[in-house]
Amino acid sequence: MNLLIKPKKDSQEIVSVTPHSASWRYVSFSAHRLTPGKSLTLSDDTDELCAVILHGTVSASAGDFHWDEIGERKSVFEDFAPYAVYVPPRTRLVITARTDAEIAVAGSPAQGEFPARLIEPGTMRRSTRGKPGNIRFVCDILPQDEPAESLLIVEVKTPSGNSSSYPPHKHDVDNVPIESQLEETYYHRINPPQGFIFQRVYTDSRDIDESMVVEDRNVVLVPRGYHPVVVPYGYESYYFNVMAGPKRVWHFYNDPAHEWILSAA
Repeated sequence: MNLLIKPKKDSQEIVSVTPHSASWRYVSFSAHRLTPGKSLTLSDDTDELCAVILHGTVSASAGDFHWDEIGERKSVFEDFAPYAVYVPPRTRLVITARTDAEIAVAGSPAQGEFPARLIEPGTMRRSTRGKPGNIRFVCDILPQDEPAESLLIVEVKTPSGNSSSYPPHKHDVDNVPIESQLEETYYHRINPPQGFIFQRVYTDSRDIDESMVVEDRNVVLVPRGYHPVVVPYGYESYYFNVMAGPKRVWHFYNDPAHEWILSAA
C-alpha cells in the first residue's frame, strides 16, 4: 500500500482519498482550491460530510440553510480556528469562494441523524500539548462530544524543531476504553512551503514500517500503526486529521518503548 499521496498539479481538486483508493472502510478526504467566484458542489448518498474552510472567505448553502461570508484566515498558520459546515448524507452543499480559498472535505458513513449546521470557530476547543521539543497547538474541529455519526476532525500546528503525534501512538484495535479502531488521514501544510517534515507509520510487527519525507499538501494514510511526525528546524508544520471507525470515540495506545518520554524532565 502506498501511504504517501502527492497533490495534483493545476487542478481545483488538490488531492483525494476514498475508501476504495485507500483500501479501507471509513474515511474519505479531499482538498480543493477555489478562486473568487468559483464554486464547489458536494453531496454523498452514504456519507456525512464536513467541509472546513482552511483559509479564505466563502459563502455556503445546504438545503434551506445559507451562510454568507464565512472564513477569516488568510493562512492555516494564523492563530485562528476555522469555520466548518457539516451536512448529513443526501444533502447538497454548495461552497462559493469570495476570495482565494482552500477547502478540506472529510467524509464517513452515516445514516442522516443530524441536520446541516455551521460550526463556528468560537465553539472549537483549542489547547497546547507537550513539553519543549514536543509542543503542538491543537484545535478540535469536530470532536467526539459534538454531533456527528462517524467523523472526528482535528487540526494541529507544530512549531519549528518539535515533534508531534509523539510519543508514537496508535488506534487500530477495537478495545474501548483502552484503544479504539480508527482510520486516519494527515493532510500536511508547511511554512515556508518549500520545506518538508518527516512522518513514520509502523506497527509492532513491522508489517507496516514506512518513513516518509512529506512535502506541502501531501497526504499520509494511517490504516494501522503508530504515526509520529518530526518537524525540522526552520519550518512550521500544520496537519489536518480525519478519523473514523466502527465507534465514534478516540482512545489511543502509546508505543510502550517510547512512553517514558511523557515523564522525562
